[in-house]
Amino acid sequence: MQLRQSERKKAKIKMALQGSAGSGKTYSSLLLAQGLTNGNFSTVAVIDTENGSADLYAHLGNYNVLSLTPPFTPQKYVEAIEVCEKAGIEVIILDSISHCWDYLLDYHSSLAGNSFTNWAKIKPLEKLFIDKILQSNVHIIATMRTKQDYVLNQKDGKFIPEKVGLKAVQRDGIDFEFTIVFDVDIKHFAVSSKDRTGLFMDKPEFIITSETGKKILDWCNSGIAETASFTTSSESSVTSANSTDYFAPGDAHFSNSNNNMSKDSILNRISTSNTIAELLAIYKQYPEYQQELKPEYEARKSFLIKLSNFQNFSTNGHR
Repeated sequence: MQLRQSERKKAKIKMALQGSAGSGKTYSSLLLAQGLTNGNFSTVAVIDTENGSADLYAHLGNYNVLSLTPPFTPQKYVEAIEVCEKAGIEVIILDSISHCWDYLLDYHSSLAGNSFTNWAKIKPLEKLFIDKILQSNVHIIATMRTKQDYVLNQKDGKFIPEKVGLKAVQRDGIDFEFTIVFDVDIKHFAVSSKDRTGLFMDKPEFIITSETGKKILDWCNSGIAETASFTTSSESSVTSANSTDYFAPGDAHFSNSNNNMSKDSILNRISTSNTIAELLAIYKQYPEYQQELKPEYEARKSFLIKLSNFQNFSTNGHR
């Protein structure tokens, strides 16, 4: 254990916009992305679950669109995010993540047995999705639909449902996962209901513009740069990605190990590796875990190879 002084590092914003249909969540997200990329829409991607709604704003610029189709599983969102990361995207808009929650609710309802204990089967799936958002090395903007929320109040000995406002179509507490949450009303005015940056909290409602995104970008870049913890090998060094002995333990040159790294940390690096070259670099770095973690390496390798064949990535307005 070692004490250190606190310091804020440069960040990649993880934010959410919640509002009802027609409030302008998609359009506002694109304006935020425009500011976050200094107007370079070619590094923006919309993961679209809204049946092509992302293409409605193609006049803004040449952003990219990746269309998802049902079922909207957490795994499908994770694959889509990784496709965008591999393509060099800087801002990913998840429009919307409410479809993922709808899928999980339907899946829970379909399970036999005790409804309460069945949530233990749902939580790991949702965690996979949320962890991917939080651990991604790009800016992510998620949109969430809202619906009328009710509470039961007792009146004259009876429980009567009463409207108490709007609630996001997501699990309770999802807003705690994001750095900023904007509530957007039907007139397109936004107010911050969650803000760790201090830029928008307790401020009057406003219309989101690209300048809002620039302000957030300045905040993200105001910290100190984080030093990379490892060096990945180049793609060209991988000559046998599809070979069954690709991860052959015990090679003499696999000796550059870091004995301070725990197995859980290595597993996390394996699960978040974006290329086979990066995966191989991790494998070489920790020879003492090569045999024990070989199944995890092989599973991640197969997943990355599958991603390279993912053919649903397109520019907006072109199917």
